[in-house]
Amino acid sequence: MEAPDYEVLSVREQLFHERIRECIISTLLFATLYILCHIFLTRFKKPAEFTTVDDEDATVNKIALELCTFTLAIALGAVLLLPFSIISNEVLLSLPRNYYIQWLNGSLIHGLWNLVFLFSNLSLIFLMPFAYFFTESEGFAGSRKGVLGRVYETVVMLMLLTLLVLGMVWVASAIVDKNKANRESLYDFWEYYLPYLYSCISFLGVLLLLVCTPLGLARMFSVTGKLLVKPRLLEDLEEQLYCSAFEEAALTRRICNPTSCWLPLDMELLHRQVLALQTQRVLLEKRRKASAWQRNLGYPLAMLCLLVLTGLSVLIVAIHILELLIDEAAMPRGMQVPGCPPTISFGEGLRTLWASIALHSSGACGPDGTTPP
Repeated sequence: MEAPDYEVLSVREQLFHERIRECIISTLLFATLYILCHIFLTRFKKPAEFTTVDDEDATVNKIALELCTFTLAIALGAVLLLPFSIISNEVLLSLPRNYYIQWLNGSLIHGLWNLVFLFSNLSLIFLMPFAYFFTESEGFAGSRKGVLGRVYETVVMLMLLTLLVLGMVWVASAIVDKNKANRESLYDFWEYYLPYLYSCISFLGVLLLLVCTPLGLARMFSVTGKLLVKPRLLEDLEEQLYCSAFEEAALTRRICNPTSCWLPLDMELLHRQVLALQTQRVLLEKRRKASAWQRNLGYPLAMLCLLVLTGLSVLIVAIHILELLIDEAAMPRGMQVPGCPPTISFGEGLRTLWASIALHSSGACGPDGTTPP
């Protein structure tokens, strides 16, 4: 073989090895996330009564658990992908000639982004509805009982739901768009209706985020209030200690004199309640012995920090929304790989951003961002 053939073969081998390496890294990352999500779900899920009674329901529950684990792993990967991209960029810029870090390249990051985008849409559109309908299905009337009958019913339900959603999207698009061709045919289904459906799903996700965010903030403040010692004006520990001691004394009297009650008593349950009250009383004693600095300064500072962080988060979200609504330059214009700017580090990007803000605020730049003569 001639020298050009060896060069072509070496390039092909290098591309092949890079592709195999990306597949192995993606598989290992997904396996790690899947194991962590499986441990998390099995740790916090409620025990089901039918797992020891009906084998069919137990099998259905296991399949639904695996689907939920897969969806949670994809969601966690989507959350961690942006920090992973930033950290890998910083590592490559810090150690550009290190042989052992060259696997953190742009091809791997783009491949991970594509995989996360694909499987997140698959989980949202197919796996999550399938898991829900699969747990609620019982099989068609007259068919054999078993997991396969439930699968048939779930698939039929998903097909009917898909037709219903597509019909609603087509009607909504026909109402919005007065073009007669869009109302009469579904010829441009792939080019028009699927992106419109994806936008509708994204809009529903944004609405769900707006509904759940206040609930999460309220829960965060309540959990912080339980963990920290409140001032005496907001929490009366003496009354709580008195109530706890009174309940413990009443339960102890019932345990010592079981014949004084007409109804039969569950002694094991009473002992557990007494232990819980004793633990609660010990915690209340610790909270009462807290210092004045911890009581009068720690709680207000924690709440103030939460308010500041919440306000900053809301302000950043509002700024981005206003930029998307007003500034046309903030809208995405698609990927332009040949003309993309060179990669810069995170710190350089922040310095460039602050320099641009300072120039605009001082009037040194024109309205189009250029420096006037």
